[in-house]
Amino acid sequence: MKIPVRLITLLAALLVVAPTVHAATAACPPLLDVEKRFLAQDRSVNLCDAYQGRVLLVVNTASKCAFTPQYDGLEALYRKHKDDGLVVLGFPSNDFRQEYTDEMKIQQFCRLTYSVEFPMFETTSVRNGTADPLYSQLGSLAGEYPRWNFHKYLIARDGRVVESFPSQVAPDDPRLISAIEALLEESS
Repeated sequence: MKIPVRLITLLAALLVVAPTVHAATAACPPLLDVEKRFLAQDRSVNLCDAYQGRVLLVVNTASKCAFTPQYDGLEALYRKHKDDGLVVLGFPSNDFRQEYTDEMKIQQFCRLTYSVEFPMFETTSVRNGTADPLYSQLGSLAGEYPRWNFHKYLIARDGRVVESFPSQVAPDDPRLISAIEALLEESS
């Protein structure tokens, strides 16, 4: 039986492509392999599909907190470094009773008051014992869960949790900026 040349070519191509597809899929860090719904939307995204290979700053936010003005600094960081590979991911949380319960109100507040353009996601539980799967992993890997709003987790391009910053560390704090810039330079 003679095998057509086209079939041989197709099989050869599949043998070359298949390991690459599998390697790309396998490279997804477990931390990012979660679905998250965008704030006040029905649309969801797999964090790995959307943000793998980027430096991430994951922040639990709140609209009615003394640290809420940090939105300005987070947005400034995002705008300054987004072309270098930084993405700020905001997760509103009412765990500390300082967030609106209506996601549309949260979205409007963030956009109108602080001109937030970085990705914001569904209201999320972040405290130890009640944390959603993403925050459960973050807390476990970093060795600490948020004790208040605007706790920041810095994640390297390979999905490693590199550092955790408490609420008091502002987005313009030299320690945070230095850590972000080191990660951006590390893989550029």
